[in-house]
Amino acid sequence: MTATTEVEQGKGFFGHPRGLANLFGTEMWERFSYYGMQSILLYYLYFSVAEGGLGIPQSTAAGIVGAYGGSVYLATIAGSWVADRLFGPERTLFYSGSLILAGHIALAVLPGVVGVAVGLICVALGSGGLKATATALVGALYAPDDERRDSGFSIFYMGINLGALVGPLLTGLLQDRVGFHWGFGLAAVGMAVGLAQYVMGRKHLPESGRIVPNPLDGPARVRSFAVIGAGVAAVLALVLTGVVGADNLAIVVTWVIAAAAVTLFAILLTSRKVDGVERRRVVAFIPMFLVSFGFWALFQQQFTVLAIYAETRVDLDLMGFKIPPSWFASVEPLGVVLLAPVFAALWIRLGSRQPSTPVKFALGVAAMGVAFLVMALLGFTGGEKVINPLLVVLVLVIFVLGEMCLSPVGLSLSTKLAPKAYGAQMVALFFLSVALGTSVAGALAEYYSKDSEPTYFGLLGAGAIALGVVMALLTPAVRKLMNGIR
Repeated sequence: MTATTEVEQGKGFFGHPRGLANLFGTEMWERFSYYGMQSILLYYLYFSVAEGGLGIPQSTAAGIVGAYGGSVYLATIAGSWVADRLFGPERTLFYSGSLILAGHIALAVLPGVVGVAVGLICVALGSGGLKATATALVGALYAPDDERRDSGFSIFYMGINLGALVGPLLTGLLQDRVGFHWGFGLAAVGMAVGLAQYVMGRKHLPESGRIVPNPLDGPARVRSFAVIGAGVAAVLALVLTGVVGADNLAIVVTWVIAAAAVTLFAILLTSRKVDGVERRRVVAFIPMFLVSFGFWALFQQQFTVLAIYAETRVDLDLMGFKIPPSWFASVEPLGVVLLAPVFAALWIRLGSRQPSTPVKFALGVAAMGVAFLVMALLGFTGGEKVINPLLVVLVLVIFVLGEMCLSPVGLSLSTKLAPKAYGAQMVALFFLSVALGTSVAGALAEYYSKDSEPTYFGLLGAGAIALGVVMALLTPAVRKLMNGIR
């Protein structure tokens, strides 16, 4: 089935191809499990043993969460490589979902550090494979010039955030009332439901998803698996010798992600399979990669610094009901669920008059800067647990406005600028910007304290606004390199 045929027949899901409904649902359940688990993970790590946690120091726990989150997006490289060279996107997505399910089961049933290590490794690797391939499959549903494309990605993004909305509410409630492992178990159930519905709807996915775009020959397979084996052995050696540990994990992961991004950009820019127009488009992506990194370095602090802030600085008593601090992780997805259709309709209505992608990126990162400046103003409030929760909700609503300008648009952009031979790996580059920002969000937690709040949030907010201004100034040059793509 060709892309054109799919677009012509694709009016079965809010005016979009029927395959979007399957990918929407799969990603919704995967995000239910992912964010449901992540919303309680930090507390599991630093709560005392008496409270059901592991008693790890707070800053170290935040670093682990940031490193884990960065590793998820770093794993999109492995997932995209497997999709491009071994199995194709459609089968890779299924195998990745199965690995995620195994990881959540490990967190639910294995006690202590062993369960955390096994569970997070499986979830990170599986999530990386699923994210890159699901995004590539959504892109394959549309012709390159189909103006529904950004709208389709906004709808897909709404599915992601439906899962991210409900997951923390239910896992947080179970964790607070019954225990952490019950919350992790519910995440496993969510992933199992997502896999089941994916299998039932596979027939609606594009035929191109079943094709391996750039398959390995026999000798290349041997070389590739030898390199993978050597890499796994090196990681094990570094961990067992104590070179890499919980206290420096976020920093190590940050440098690994940065090296991976540079390497992948170099591959795309030097490959003989990339023509001149495609190469210029890859160059155009570089400044937007950097802006995306800056955005996610602030945005992902809702799972590190802002999670600590919610538990230690916010009044959690609501007329006698104790609000689980993990529930704040649902505020931002709720905003996306409400606003994603608005933004999708807005882009459709504006058509060719909508802001170009570089301008959307500038607006997104600047909005994050505004949110952090509001946090800086709140930082002048003294005492413990005195912040009105509605003020934190306001900050997270600003997060939503920034995210809707950058994240779904960035997913769409990565498929539009991708060289033909490296479709999934270009999507992985966008996720590497998320990975880099996420790991930095964990590392930055070391510099946060109640006394440093005005300075901490103020400097980061001002920096994000400055980054947005620079991106806006670079827009004409970047658009020229994009060679007709908006």
